[in-house]
Order: sequence, then structure tokens, then C-alpha cells
Amino acid sequence: MTTKLSRMYGMDIFTDSGKFLGNAQDFIVDVESGEVSRVLIEQLPIGKEDAKKALREKSILYKNVKSVEDVIVVTKGISVAPSA
Repeated sequence: MTTKLSRMYGMDIFTDSGKFLGNAQDFIVDVESGEVSRVLIEQLPIGKEDAKKALREKSILYKNVKSVEDVIVVTKGISVAPSA
């Protein structure tokens, strides 16, 4: 699957069972491979502990992305707390 990263900012993110998780706010890119590794549903905070928490609770491994069309569809069963 290939798409421009800039196109994905702000896209709605749903599980494959239809649950809304949030919007794509930021991305983590592996600079060595040039591939996206995570999609964040909130901006990555500045502080180290807050950033760790956001990566754990408010991000999705890109390998769990099934489709990017009008919305981003991810596999169910991922551990992402819904955005408030």
C-alpha cells in the first residue's frame, strides 16, 4: 500500500469492525527504512514519560493498518484508548 503521508493527516481511523478510534494527528517514521511505524491519534507530547504513555495508549502500529482510502481502517484487537 502506497500513499502520501500528507494525505493521511486528519483522517478518521476506524477498526475493521467499525469502531471509531480518532483522527491521524501525527506519524512516527523509521528514517532508515523510510516507512511509517506508528500512527498517533494525538500529538506526541514533549516530555519523555508523557511521550511513552501516548505511544502506548494513543498510537497504532502501522503494520495493523489494513486500508487507507477515505478513512484509515485498522485490524481489531489493538490496544488504543478511544480519544476523548
